[in-house]
Amino acid sequence: MSGSTSKTEVGALPDAATETPLAPVALTWLAWSLFAASLAALFGHVRFGFAPEVPGVIAVDGLTVLMWAVVGFFGGVVHSYSRRYMAGSAHETEFFLSVFGFVTVVMALVAADHVALFGLLWLAMGLVMARLIGIVEGWKQARAAATLARTYFLVGSALLGVALAALWSVTGETTVSGIAAVAAADGLDGPIWLVAAVALVLAAMVQSALVPFHGWLLSSMTAPTPASALMHAGFVNAGGVLLLRFAPVVAVDATLMLAVVAVGATSALLGKLFKSVRPDVKSKLACSTVGQMGFMIMQAGLGFFGAAITHLVLHGFYKAYHFLGAGGEVERNSPGEATSRSGGVVDVAVTLATGVAGGATFVLLTGKGTSVDSGLLLALFVTFTTLHAARGAVRDASLPAAVRYGATPLVFLPAIAVYALVYEGIAALLTGLPVVTAPTELTALHGVVAVAFVAAYLAIETGVHERSPRLYVALLNWGQPSSETILTDTEEYDEH
Repeated sequence: MSGSTSKTEVGALPDAATETPLAPVALTWLAWSLFAASLAALFGHVRFGFAPEVPGVIAVDGLTVLMWAVVGFFGGVVHSYSRRYMAGSAHETEFFLSVFGFVTVVMALVAADHVALFGLLWLAMGLVMARLIGIVEGWKQARAAATLARTYFLVGSALLGVALAALWSVTGETTVSGIAAVAAADGLDGPIWLVAAVALVLAAMVQSALVPFHGWLLSSMTAPTPASALMHAGFVNAGGVLLLRFAPVVAVDATLMLAVVAVGATSALLGKLFKSVRPDVKSKLACSTVGQMGFMIMQAGLGFFGAAITHLVLHGFYKAYHFLGAGGEVERNSPGEATSRSGGVVDVAVTLATGVAGGATFVLLTGKGTSVDSGLLLALFVTFTTLHAARGAVRDASLPAAVRYGATPLVFLPAIAVYALVYEGIAALLTGLPVVTAPTELTALHGVVAVAFVAAYLAIETGVHERSPRLYVALLNWGQPSSETILTDTEEYDEH
């Protein structure tokens, strides 16, 4: 920037232990207290059947205590991390109040049973997250990102409102559990049910930032990094929780379930493609979330809602770790470095053998994939997503090729075994919910989706997509954040 000057404003970081205002300290303590209470509730539910309720208002079940523990943990970690990250910021207290408010709203949401309470908490969750995205009021890009996100969240809440109103009119029930029980016992049909089911799926897609609703997530880079961690580890996962809560409504129609699989597969592939053309760490992580949420929705569409919850829990831990360590990624990877693509016959052979062994491990530990139903596709997709994560971890370690071939199985096989065991544990915890597992019959269309997914995935892994400049430009355009949320002047970073 010709003619412009900048002055150095970098000094010693404040001591978070001695200079933090009272509110962040108190809220961090409260956040960890919530986590401790959540662990007690989880233990009480498993050991003693702890399941309090206020009839018609709130109801605690296995999903509630599980999400309490997960959200409570992420909330405590983000609060503690932010003590240093936000130290000295003019928005420090407001940030902590917003984060704590978000955690408590989500914990209330997973216990809400009355449809009006559920809908209001869903709306509040989105509004608080939008506030975190635009926490720096004087930053025009942050305001634009918050406005965009808020618009998406209001649309998602409106869709949920339509679904809840339609289900109330069809069933006469005013509680989530009542609607689910009626749908599971009697089934639903007719145009009003179809409106409700489609609205539920669309609301979940908006929340989980699936294509074509991914714009708000890719434009949310103005959020402080700990807020991004909370967003990617918790907020987007609410789409899976929504589908499980209303699984008996969505699972009634096989065509709708197949559409959900196709939507998830599309987002899984496009998320991976978007990631390949993004230049910065946080944007790559956001594109990864789009893809992983696609995998989660696919599992729900296959009828394995418990597997979708497993995926969102494991993805939450994975993505929180990477967002909170984003600064370390920048340090480890200088702009001049490029990750080499291994390729070659040996790499393909090792990958295929590793994938087959991992898929067999998942089948043996869970029993899914032993029948000719959607369990086969579940095993396939779990194998793909876990193998992809393992290969990425090995690739980031910058190991020699010979070592990398052996390292991939050593990382992948224990990882998929852990995935399978966690899935079995969560499925057991969710016992009692109306629909946790409802495998669908395999059809020719399922086969088409699976073949197309595998072919596209292998093409991406081998770099075929990189040979087309037109595709590269298209991916840049489709995966581009809103222009109003992008910093065009590097000196603006110093101001915020």
